[in-house]
Amino acid sequence: MNNQFLIKEKLQAKLEKIQTKSDGSPITDLKLDKTLAEEIEQLTTQLESVNPNLNPLLYATSLLEGAWQLQYSTAREIRSLVSLPLGLKLGKVYQVIDVANKLFFNLAKVKHSLGLVSGYVKVTASFEPAKEDLEPLPNKRLNVYFDKRYLSIQKIVGINTPQLNPFKVVPANNHTGRTATLDITYLDETLRIGRGGDGSLFILSKSNDLPDFTSSILN
Repeated sequence: MNNQFLIKEKLQAKLEKIQTKSDGSPITDLKLDKTLAEEIEQLTTQLESVNPNLNPLLYATSLLEGAWQLQYSTAREIRSLVSLPLGLKLGKVYQVIDVANKLFFNLAKVKHSLGLVSGYVKVTASFEPAKEDLEPLPNKRLNVYFDKRYLSIQKIVGINTPQLNPFKVVPANNHTGRTATLDITYLDETLRIGRGGDGSLFILSKSNDLPDFTSSILN
């Protein structure tokens, strides 16, 4: 049993243990005590050091394709979703990647704690490989360009509401004066780790339970 597999097992076991009451929603470091958050960061760094695909944008793009479920993050935007108003609770969060067209969308499911309302927030975006300063070819960094934000209510007290799906579409916010980036620091068939330009951490697992994720939903 190699070192990569052992570290990955430890990290996944740690995440599974703290997710037992999360209903599939991603965990953020704000929900954890400092020691546990540091343990996750340490295991993540160790796993990144044994990444089997050091140049994912050159040699492993096929592994990026499809739906990924967010398990853990330290990103500000995920932290804010965890604390929703009006009794709303964050559910599962997905990222679906269309490699051929260089498109992706983030989808966060949301529901009321009493089951009164359910829906989602979706953000569409495009990406391109970025050439890092000292690298002659694209390596692991993506430039990200956010496009639109969709707000949707799918059901009210159990009744489908197609007229509210979506009820609002607005331009997504891009950082003024700089391009958002994401470094793919670990990638295999079932797990992906990324670091945002601000150092924020994203840990995702490959998913098969997102219904109807075709390229048409990216539009």
